[in-house]
Amino acid sequence: MNGVSAAGGAAANRADDIYARLKAELFDFILPPGERFSEKEVAARMGASRTPVREALFRLQREGYVAVLPRAGWQVCPLDFDVFDELYQVRILLEEGALARLGTKPEHPVLNTLMATWCCPRESREREFSVVAALDEAFHAGLVAATGIGELCRIHQDLTERLRIVRRLDFTQPSRVEATYQEHAAILESLTAGHVQEAQRLLRCHIETSQQEVHKITLSALQTARQARRGPISKDGTMA
Repeated sequence: MNGVSAAGGAAANRADDIYARLKAELFDFILPPGERFSEKEVAARMGASRTPVREALFRLQREGYVAVLPRAGWQVCPLDFDVFDELYQVRILLEEGALARLGTKPEHPVLNTLMATWCCPRESREREFSVVAALDEAFHAGLVAATGIGELCRIHQDLTERLRIVRRLDFTQPSRVEATYQEHAAILESLTAGHVQEAQRLLRCHIETSQQEVHKITLSALQTARQARRGPISKDGTMA
């Protein structure tokens, strides 16, 4: 029995690993929206059998990232900006509610931790975009988690996961990293000073600005990804 359990655990771990690697490829547009591929191709690239690949793909399908095509393999789902825009609006409502609840607890330890991260000297700020993206998620998740409402945290985490594919692109530009530090600091300073409505206004502007920037950056990123998939253009205008 122990041998069977160990084999099952190894298979599950392999599927989890492939799932994580495929999701990273989706988020980095290595597998761009609309791209078609087969289980066989993924298995060869991952150095795995098709069973854990299929398990990972079905998990991504349930999450809405890929779709299975009858007798034609798999396809990366197109980015649906209408859905993303709705998710951003839900985020605003949830986080404004979190600020209203936190306004009664200006000395909450979570706020002190966030202040240490975002209200810091310019020379102490992070510059690596992937690090800032993770810190940004922690900022917004921290505001919600500080409410102490578990179900609210779960819903917010689901929103974060569904938006991550586009949100992380907001930090590929130094100007957006700078703006994020300034805007987060302003939100925290207003909240801890007891100016809840001002903190809510700043939060809404912050998220809406990020939403607008993501539209532009994502479209640009898609064009770059598609060009990379096609290969360089030769001098006579044909694909190399």
